[in-house]
Amino acid sequence: MADYSAPVPVPGKNMGKADARIEGREKVTGATVYASDAPVANPTFAYLITASVGRGKIRKFDLAEAKALPGVVAIFTHENVPKRADAEFFSDGGWVNTSFDPMESAEVRFAGQIIGVVIAETYEIARDAAHRVVVDYAPAEPSASLLSHGTETVDAAKVAKGWKDKEAGNFDKAWAAAAVKLEAGYATPTQHHNPIELFTTTVAWHGDELTIYEPSQFVWGLKNGVAKQLGIDPEKVMVVNPFVGGAFGSKGIMTQRTGIIAAIAREIRRPVKLVPTRTQGFYVSTYRAETRHAIKLGADKSGRLTALSHDGWELTSRSDDYKVGGTEATTQMYAIPNVTSKVHIVRADRQTPGFMRSPPEVPYMFALECAIDEMAEKCGIDPVEFRRINDTMKSPVSGEKFTSRHLVECFDAASTAFGWSKRNPKVGSMRDGDWLVGYGCAATCYPANTMAATARVRLSPDGSARVQIAAHDVGTGATTVMGQIVAEAFDIPLSKVTVEMGDTRLPPGPVAGGSQTTASGGSAVKAACDKVIARFGNRLPSGPALEAAFKKMNTGVVEEYAEWAPPKSTGGVAKLYTGRMSGAEGEEKPLLAYAYGAEFVEVHIHSRTKEIRVPRITGAFAGGRIMNPRTARSQLMGGLIWGISSALHEATEIDEKRARYVNDNIAEYLIPVNADIRSVEVILVPEVDDQIPMGAKGLGELGNVGTNAAVANAVYHATGQRIRELPITIDKLIV
Repeated sequence: MADYSAPVPVPGKNMGKADARIEGREKVTGATVYASDAPVANPTFAYLITASVGRGKIRKFDLAEAKALPGVVAIFTHENVPKRADAEFFSDGGWVNTSFDPMESAEVRFAGQIIGVVIAETYEIARDAAHRVVVDYAPAEPSASLLSHGTETVDAAKVAKGWKDKEAGNFDKAWAAAAVKLEAGYATPTQHHNPIELFTTTVAWHGDELTIYEPSQFVWGLKNGVAKQLGIDPEKVMVVNPFVGGAFGSKGIMTQRTGIIAAIAREIRRPVKLVPTRTQGFYVSTYRAETRHAIKLGADKSGRLTALSHDGWELTSRSDDYKVGGTEATTQMYAIPNVTSKVHIVRADRQTPGFMRSPPEVPYMFALECAIDEMAEKCGIDPVEFRRINDTMKSPVSGEKFTSRHLVECFDAASTAFGWSKRNPKVGSMRDGDWLVGYGCAATCYPANTMAATARVRLSPDGSARVQIAAHDVGTGATTVMGQIVAEAFDIPLSKVTVEMGDTRLPPGPVAGGSQTTASGGSAVKAACDKVIARFGNRLPSGPALEAAFKKMNTGVVEEYAEWAPPKSTGGVAKLYTGRMSGAEGEEKPLLAYAYGAEFVEVHIHSRTKEIRVPRITGAFAGGRIMNPRTARSQLMGGLIWGISSALHEATEIDEKRARYVNDNIAEYLIPVNADIRSVEVILVPEVDDQIPMGAKGLGELGNVGTNAAVANAVYHATGQRIRELPITIDKLIV
């Protein structure tokens, strides 16, 4: 029997080598230089002043005591901060994560909004001075969350660029005729990023040229966005960020803080270092929006689904109509011929939400996969068999075939490894002493995204190579995978490949989001390798023959630059150079490509105290060509752990009266610790898909989709209680 817990998995069919991360030693020994570590000459230090009210206006600032503190260089508010142009909301084709400039006026639109910046000779002085600033507000009553009084609800299809609700068949007719029906509501909370590396910014001007050191998932976007705000040529802006200390969406889009700090640095003519506190990070960056869902499922007597209605409500800000839109996945998950859906956006007095690992799929698939489990029980069919009955090889919405789909194979592999056959289907029937035992499962999916990318590859006579691409490794192992692509193309050891990433002096790569770095950036790197090999007559010699070939060509190195864009798309590379995310624009019929998986969870719930434990979880995933089984396993294991966290721990508590986050710190924002996670098994199901770039589908975000539903389904099996609102906490199990 395969050992799925082995840290170095044995590569299966259509998998690359399980090489160790080439930057791993540097990271674990502390040698890695992150953005706030960057040395700059004669720096000043910034500390943010943030709004303590959820809505209102600033009447005045009292800065006297703060300015009198020795070492204070300057204090900026809306009254004197250098003005910046609008870099435009990214969903509307711009660069920044919100169209609202927090220091443009005296208006306060959300708690934690940046309303001032103290600049001082040391961080400690800046912090002390910021706490001495007195702000006089004219407060107004804020609307804090989805169900608060005073919110405004609009249809996403009317206000969100490019969004269309998914429809197929005749839902009303099918629902009326369904022999078995389920109607239920589900909810997911606000969740916040807490990466180890904070949301820092260091800027330095050299004449009219600007250098930015900032953790980013898209340095070319940051470069162009800041240039737009400051009214300068993007060629005058350089962003340096070779390593990112955690991101998964939180550092994908430029925030307003960068332009503010860059403008201040230009004003005072000195470098500025900003390291916001972790609490401030809850407000200056984005978060996962809370959602609510209404699901209707209809089936015939044999268990075949005939009707699905999925309505979702998502929170956004007053400024920006950000939409999650997870019905894209749920309406195409199963063979349901009659589908209707609608996404609603609810405007409230909060900052604009944004990407958080698997942004649409995590909340929307929670609702669907819980409903599927409930429907399977209503039909008297095992949950695994129910999914097998309703599997499909084409979209019920568009009718298009998936490029590949091995969902059933994932369920077979995971259920066997997990021991699903030992499950007693009777609710509450399984025990381990005082502990109720529950088994639950759920499906996971994530689209195989791609965007334009460019790369430069250099080969030297000694057989060493260098690859340069301004893509990012946010902890996923992308650095290693880019090196492996070169090593494989040139048939050289990985140790002979140098990889440079995360710097706008390099050719632009894709945003490190949407699980697309391997397929997109890898395609550009492979294209550059092919151009190098073509210089040698399409056959690369080795050893002394390679050196002889270089001498014959009378050159010291062979270097090639390559551009790649999704098939049939237009203008992608040009947009990439302007810092805009570019997918399959112009493609008449995009490929319908998804990665799939199956996740199985065992929960133990104490019969008296209702304490919840998760002793083990097993996931099987099919993601096309696996470039590196070791880094893939690591990503999927991390996703499963995050999924457990999403189910049982994570929720940003909100003060409804003040629209402030209550647990805005790492101590009270709960995440799992080692004691919460025991056995995690990852199975890589071999899959070949020749229709997609590199044959590779994204894995980084696949692992934590559906996990929350699998946990909820297991809780029901143990207790008989359907918990439809996350997180699942002890109080919800006490009846």
